[in-house]
Amino acid sequence: MNNKGLRKLSYGVYIINTINSGCIVNTLTQVTSDKVIVAINKDNYTNQMIKTYKKFNATVLTQKINMEVIQTFGFTSSKDNDKYKLFQTEKDSNNIPYIKEKMASLIECEVINEIDLDTHTIFIAKVINTEILSDEEVMTYDYYHKVKKAVTPPKAPTYEKPKKGYRCKICGYVYEGETLPIDFVCPICGAPASVFEKIE
Repeated sequence: MNNKGLRKLSYGVYIINTINSGCIVNTLTQVTSDKVIVAINKDNYTNQMIKTYKKFNATVLTQKINMEVIQTFGFTSSKDNDKYKLFQTEKDSNNIPYIKEKMASLIECEVINEIDLDTHTIFIAKVINTEILSDEEVMTYDYYHKVKKAVTPPKAPTYEKPKKGYRCKICGYVYEGETLPIDFVCPICGAPASVFEKIE
């Protein structure tokens, strides 16, 4: 199937935070005045923690977000790392941490239902509180790719396996092309070309 047309859909970029876990998603959508849905990969530790705790918050990234935040929350697992220790955080009304700097808003949610979607779980949640954190321009998924030159994490719903290129062994960023420039630096984690492996 040719799915290039799907790339024209408009997405934002968000961090979904819950107790002891957080991850980057582009699948948070408002569906009614006080309800949202979010799809999270079943292999993602954040999925397990939301199923257990039934509460989460979402922060809306701005265009000025530090790429270290995206690398940490998009390409590492909360099961193995305390992602929050690297950043200044605050707590919401449910005692869930979130990063405030370079975020546009905070949305606090309580899960009211789940839908099994093969590789992902769709969480349906009631919004219990929101807060504006900044008036800076929000990060769209299109901006994330075109301007930040960033990639989709492998567990994201919109991930597509690249046909050819080189993968960063540290963060998973993929450079698509026949030859990797010798002076190339990973735009996500700053690793040099020497740590990239060819995708076979």
